[in-house]
Amino acid sequence: MRRSVVATGTLLQLIAAWSLAGTTTPPPPTLPAPAKACTAAEYRQFDFWLGDWAVAGPKGNPAGTNHITLEHDGCVLAEHWNGAKGGTGSSFNVYDATDRRWHQVWVDSQGTLLQLAGGIVDGRMVLEGPGVGPKGETIVNRIAWEKLPDGRVRQTWTVSSDGGTSWSTAFDGFYSKR
Repeated sequence: MRRSVVATGTLLQLIAAWSLAGTTTPPPPTLPAPAKACTAAEYRQFDFWLGDWAVAGPKGNPAGTNHITLEHDGCVLAEHWNGAKGGTGSSFNVYDATDRRWHQVWVDSQGTLLQLAGGIVDGRMVLEGPGVGPKGETIVNRIAWEKLPDGRVRQTWTVSSDGGTSWSTAFDGFYSKR
C-alpha cells in the first residue's frame, strides 16, 4: 500500500508540474531602447545660441542678459531674457520635422506675443512672422541670429510695414558669453 501511495503522490506531482509547465509564460524579450528624438542635424542648427550671455547694443550700451538652454530632452531651445530696463521675456524654439522649419513663440512682461518661423539662410538663423505695429498696422517681424567669428552672437530684429519692401531696425544686439 505504501508503494501505491508513493507512486500516486509522485504521479500527482508529475501531473501538477506538467500542467504548470504548460502555463508558464516566458519572460518578454528585451526590447532595444527607443531612439532618442531630436538628434538629427537640423535640431542642432540653433545650438550656437546656447549659453549665458550679456547683451549690448552696437555702441556697447547694456541691453540685458539672456540664458539659453536645451530642454525637453534636447528638443526645445528655451530663452530666458532679462532686459536692462527691467522687462523680461521667454521664447521656446523648436524644429518641426513635418514642415522642415524652425518655430519660435516669444512672450514677455509687456504682453507681447510673437510667433515666428523660418530657418538657416546664408549661415544665419532667420525667423519671421506677422505682427501688429504701434498704430495697429499690420507688420512683418524678421529676427536673425548670426554666430560671429569671435564667438559672439548678433541678433537683429527688423520690421516692415509695407509687406517686406523696406525694413527698419527694432533691435540690434551683440551677445557675449558671461
